[in-house]
Formats: sequence, C-alpha cells, structure tokens
Amino acid sequence: MSQQQPEQSQDVPGTTGAMDPKPDHGEESYRGSGRLEGKKAVITGGDSGIGRAVAIAYAREGADVLISYLNEDEDARETAKWVEQAGRKAVLVPGDLSEAAHCRAVVAKAVEEFGRIDVLVSNAAFQMTRDSIEETPDEEWDRTIHTNLSAFFHLTKAALPHMQPGASIIASSSVNSDNPSPTLLPYAATKAAIANMTASMAQLLAERGIRANSVAPGPVWTPLIPSTMPEEKVAQFGQQVPMGRAGQPAELAPVYVMLASDEASYVSGARIAVTGGKPIL
Repeated sequence: MSQQQPEQSQDVPGTTGAMDPKPDHGEESYRGSGRLEGKKAVITGGDSGIGRAVAIAYAREGADVLISYLNEDEDARETAKWVEQAGRKAVLVPGDLSEAAHCRAVVAKAVEEFGRIDVLVSNAAFQMTRDSIEETPDEEWDRTIHTNLSAFFHLTKAALPHMQPGASIIASSSVNSDNPSPTLLPYAATKAAIANMTASMAQLLAERGIRANSVAPGPVWTPLIPSTMPEEKVAQFGQQVPMGRAGQPAELAPVYVMLASDEASYVSGARIAVTGGKPIL
C-alpha cells in the first residue's frame, strides 16, 4: 500500500528527532540470537538511519560497536544508549570523514578500544538534490566524492592491518548505483563506484580470508531525506518502488547482520538489494 510522509525540511545533516514520522530502527522489534557474539564493529554514519539500525542489531547480536558520525551528538548518544542497553560497549567518534586523517583516526580509536576490527561498515553518505549540473557547486561535488567514496578507501586501507581471517567489510551502495536519479548525479556516481570497489576488494582480499560485500538500499526513511530533498519530493519519497513506500532502517539491519556473521562465510563480492521490489542489474 502506498504511504506518504508530510512535506518537511531540515538543515544538513538532519536529525532523527525532527522527522515526521519517526523512523523505526528496530528499537522495539529487533531480537538478537548471538550471531555476532564477541565481534568488534566500526559503523560510519552510525548515529541515525541505517547506521543506527545496524548498530542496535549488532549490539543485540553480541558485538561491541564504534559509532562514527559527523556532528549529530544527540542522535549519536541515543544510538549509544541502545547499544549499552544491549550490554555491549559503544564508542562515539565525531568528525568529518571527508578528511583522510579522520578516517585513520576512527580506525585508530577502534583499535585502541577493541584491539582489532572484525566488521567495517562504511555507511556514512552525503547527497544534495540539484536540477542541473550547472547548479551543482564544485565544493558540493568534492564533498560528495570525499564523504561517500574516498572515506571508504581510507577506512578500509587503515583497517586492514587490524582485520583477521573471517573479518567482513560491508559498504552501503544504493539502487542509484545502476539506476541513477538525474537530480542526485554526484551521489549516484559514488554509489556505483562503491559497488565496483567492493567487487574489487572481494577479489583482492579473498586470500586473506576477509570478505567484502555491499548493500543496495532503495528509498529508506532517514534524516538524509528531509535535509537534502525539496519538501514536495520528501512527501512522495518511496512511492516510486513496487511496494509503494519508503523502507524503514530496521528493514535493512538483518542484511548487514547476515553479511557480518560467520554464516556468510562464502558470501563475498555480493551486492544485496533491499529496494522494496525495484530490481538492480
């Protein structure tokens, strides 16, 4: 059944508390079963949206979690609360992942706190809706590339020396990776590159016993949407997919759990669509 959000807008990067309706991150619904017991995970963009849902699920499955985020302190503290309520350790690291040095600092903090990294979830992203290439500022192009794509490279490069056989790298791609929205040109380009990079990594890292996969979400109701899209597009967001609605972050988390778990020991180089029925190529 088709669903519609009310028209709304926020300043970038957006906050969960200002959203109507509030997203579901699995706070009341996700039940863990020890699938990630004892693992140490780094999740970028872990303060809200898909990242928060993944952090909650990972903690309830038994993992300690480092949450990297830009500056949304209130959202990050809320995510940490849920991780700690699950009996796991939460480490909060604010800062700008568009800077390579900060990517390395995130990894260094994880190693300091955990001693190793078992799961790297590169999920943080930036986008902005523009009706033409000419309207896209150069600095906005650079920010999108550095935040979405370069950060994935720098995080992975820094994390690999601290990952052992059985470790997992998971990147957030998008349905835009092969069916790009014209008004999200820089974002869509980064998401295609992320899918491609992950496929390369899977081949490069197989002999080291490290797996690399990506998840391709469709429209998901997160703070990125009301903070980067016109109000009228927010109101229609998600109606374009066969299920007729935006997904909730909680509906993505089980895929990230599976890819991080030892049950996925032969899954590498995959791109898993969670798109409400819209196929990816």
